Amino acid sequence: MSKPGWTVLSAVLALALGGCAARLQFNDKSYGFNFGGASNPSVAAPGTKTPPLLHAIFQDHEVLQRDKPIHVWGTAGPADKVNVALAGETVGATADASGKWEAMLKPLKAGGPYELTATSGTGQSQTIKDVLIGDVYLCSGQSNMEWPVSRAMSGDIETAGAANPNIRLMTVHRFASATMRDTFGADASWSVTSPASVKDFSAVCYFFGRDLQAATNVPIGLIQSLWGGSIIQASLSADKLRELGGYEQQLDVLSTYAAAPDAAKRKWQEIATTWWREHDPASATTPLWSDPAFDDSAWPAHVPSGWWQSWGVAELKTFSGVVWFRTAVTLTAAQAKGGAVLSIGPVNDFDTAWVNGIQVGSGEGWDFKRVYDVPGGTLHEGKNLIAVGVLSLGSEGGMWGPADEKTLKLADGTSIKLNTPWHYRRSAPASRTGAMPHAPWRNENGTATLYNGMIAPLGPTALSGILWYQGESNTSEASAYGRLLSGLIADWRHRFGADVPFLLVQLPGYGQANAAPQESKWADLREAQRRIAEHTPKTRLAVTIDLGDRRNLHPVVKQEVGSRLALIAEHMIYGQDVVDSGPTPVSALRTGQTVAVRFANLAKGFAVYESNRPIGFQVCDKAKHCRFVDATRNKDEITLDVSHIRDAATVRYCWADSPICNVYNSEGLPTVPFELPIVAPTRLRK
Repeated sequence: MSKPGWTVLSAVLALALGGCAARLQFNDKSYGFNFGGASNPSVAAPGTKTPPLLHAIFQDHEVLQRDKPIHVWGTAGPADKVNVALAGETVGATADASGKWEAMLKPLKAGGPYELTATSGTGQSQTIKDVLIGDVYLCSGQSNMEWPVSRAMSGDIETAGAANPNIRLMTVHRFASATMRDTFGADASWSVTSPASVKDFSAVCYFFGRDLQAATNVPIGLIQSLWGGSIIQASLSADKLRELGGYEQQLDVLSTYAAAPDAAKRKWQEIATTWWREHDPASATTPLWSDPAFDDSAWPAHVPSGWWQSWGVAELKTFSGVVWFRTAVTLTAAQAKGGAVLSIGPVNDFDTAWVNGIQVGSGEGWDFKRVYDVPGGTLHEGKNLIAVGVLSLGSEGGMWGPADEKTLKLADGTSIKLNTPWHYRRSAPASRTGAMPHAPWRNENGTATLYNGMIAPLGPTALSGILWYQGESNTSEASAYGRLLSGLIADWRHRFGADVPFLLVQLPGYGQANAAPQESKWADLREAQRRIAEHTPKTRLAVTIDLGDRRNLHPVVKQEVGSRLALIAEHMIYGQDVVDSGPTPVSALRTGQTVAVRFANLAKGFAVYESNRPIGFQVCDKAKHCRFVDATRNKDEITLDVSHIRDAATVRYCWADSPICNVYNSEGLPTVPFELPIVAPTRLRK
């Protein structure tokens, strides 16, 4: 999730024309959401500006994919004839009844600049200038892919020195949609690389393109379509999610939301309430922890502000899961008349709020202030209980906003501060509750919303490859991530080409260091990424375990991430003779008191840093009790001492949220974190 390092300012919501779209303005960034309905009318209404012939992706300074048929499309009047010209070739097309048309031009070699012109039979014409033919890459994911050049290591120097006319940048601005769109809901534009254009562009994407352009000497087009904090489900199409299964409920509610938002919200409130009852013990006991009859006098108390992990309370220091908070206000009969408004500030990640045993609201998302209406008749003279259950799925949790933001505003205008200590108690860890489903229309945490609003509008754009850097927001459901990632690759290949290469970025290290082996959702998700890359054709993994920052979800060394991705592209896509991977495990064979782990991709051999021996290896028995083990390196093997483990079953390397690892190859590329079964010699021969 995208939390540390971002400052969220106040938001202003403005409805777009027609009431079918909304936009949020946070500081200097704009975010859009579409409720549904027509997305791209082909004929302008009387008195309005004639829409362009070409789809919005075709703009000055763009890059078109070389060596592939050039697909051009747009809108005109129904049945209009359209001619498209590029590099001396002209082809014709006829618009259908809705005004949509498309044409196919022959492949071109790298070069340019050219002009792309579309002319309709009614005399309308549009010319796109300074078009290059080269290689186009789509960069997508969440905040570590979104992290801009200006905020990367030495960002001011990198920004000032950015000037390359052969690298072109396109930004698909944030726009979530409940229905699939034909074109962008927010601005999208191409630009030539310059200090101004690169400043807010994805650092990983730009540094990848910069290294690749230098290595290939062809024009590079980079398209960023990404959203910090997004879950992978938001970037999958509804059709693919239905095929994968398990998301029917969300998709059905999303379909309702497109036509009737209020009805969908009521339905989702019922679903959320059911989830709390089925997964949170405090929501199923008698009396409920939200009930005024429950006795919380033995609970500790704290003023809820900041992440609960920062309170200095031992039981909350590393806790993720459900914590309940309770406080009370005493009202006169006059004050209790009418309704009220309960404000508890931003909450991470999910909450359910109750007043006098009546649920007044629930919400999700770490950066949204919770404001709930308390219906008339809920309050009464005397003591009134306010209870809030909070589910955190990551390393930060709680009603983390300033204490003064927590208020109960009464019908008479009186505002009662709730900045005194609240009683609190843990209910259940996230490992027991699991992840709560997100409201399916919830922007970056929605279901198919980013695919609908930011991927589908790219149409059949031809690509050289796709870069995907995402997963932080799915670590609470790591077991499902492999299935989802495999589905996303197939989904996007269906749109952009069955053979388009995927370059995945494995999650870096982030989180607390451990003195002994422990289970790790971050490690689980990295392993899912590794296995998908290993078993999916034309899919490779850039390892970044050594580039993380234990205390910062957004490590700033983005240049090296881009460089490692560029090496993969040079080798996999361009066939260059470069080493693009660190050591990768092949097998783990037990012989007597040792396990020999064989590796590939060693280049000229192992390199072990800051120690005489490899570190970071664990061996687990069949019951999944794991221990660190001593290791020594040989030519293409690392030998592990398992003399003290009778039923050694698996080997793990770099298996933690933020592990210490020191095994590289001779080219300075790190060994991929992994889990591998240990086999006996007879089994290996079979």
